[in-house]
Amino acid sequence: MIAGTVFITVLVGCSMIDEDQSDCGQEAKMDYELQLVTNMTTEVQTQLSTQADIALAASLKNFLSSIFTDFAHDISLSFYDTKGDSVRLYYDEHIMNDSEHSYTLYIPRQRYMHLAVANIKEDPVVRLENAENCHDAVLRQIDGDTINSHNTGIFTARLPMEMIEGIDQTFYVKLYMANCAAMLVVDPQDYDISGMRVFTTGFATAFHIADSVYEFKTPAPLIRTKRMEPDENGNVGFISVNFPSREPSTPQPAAANVTRTVIETTEPFIAQPGDEVLWEFRIYLPQSDGTITETILGIKEPLRAGQLKIVRVRINNGQVETENDATEVAISVTLDWKPGGAYNSHL
Repeated sequence: MIAGTVFITVLVGCSMIDEDQSDCGQEAKMDYELQLVTNMTTEVQTQLSTQADIALAASLKNFLSSIFTDFAHDISLSFYDTKGDSVRLYYDEHIMNDSEHSYTLYIPRQRYMHLAVANIKEDPVVRLENAENCHDAVLRQIDGDTINSHNTGIFTARLPMEMIEGIDQTFYVKLYMANCAAMLVVDPQDYDISGMRVFTTGFATAFHIADSVYEFKTPAPLIRTKRMEPDENGNVGFISVNFPSREPSTPQPAAANVTRTVIETTEPFIAQPGDEVLWEFRIYLPQSDGTITETILGIKEPLRAGQLKIVRVRINNGQVETENDATEVAISVTLDWKPGGAYNSHL
């Protein structure tokens, strides 16, 4: 696991809350830490471990450098009343472009619930909605049967704050990653994969920040992967960045929720494969006879916040074969798949 830290002290003129600065109160210092808890290094070392994989591993790390990062481009800060409808009393946002930044914050002394979100300004796929009330604040993907991958690693935090009259205080806020990534590594073995398309599916579509709960829709949207350049051996990586999957044995009705599990645990990414498929790679490969073969790789291990999962396949006479443990992946093949049909999935 990798733990990265960004310290931010937030400072805002109290006139943004009350023009009468006599009610500003004492100074409150806010220290923010971006906690990058990830298995990326371990997964790359495990799945891309040979001498022939060195170039691909380096390219992947570079490709994901803006996702698995402890760098905050932007941060949005909301302070909510803890009574009644928990309305937002104060909001501020900053473009940081740095690992450290300092401000001064003055707000009236009372109890607050504080929510923070980092790195959503440059991600057109995910937006912050309903943030005027604490328990309605949600990070939601754009709608669509098929959508693009996330562009950034998104971090969130929640902290109850008891601000006491008459003393200066320091509050420590830890932000954790809310999304994750999946990679399909394809060994073409001299087969033409220039027309191959790869999607992922089965992931959450929204994250409720205050309650740390993910929201799912059925059917789940398809996520377009980003295609990497071939390495020196011709291997090609397809990567999607998205919200996590469900956990094993979680009920799966429409709009089911699953609680986020990766928060300062010792081994947050260890999970044994179960019997149920939790998420999928969907691979569409044109054949020499003009048909398209659809191969669905059903993954039986959860994909959690902060996690990278790599699945390796090879092309054998136009067919996709997995190189991973068979207990992890269920394979379904449609030899003459017709585009434009209805998208059917229980995920």
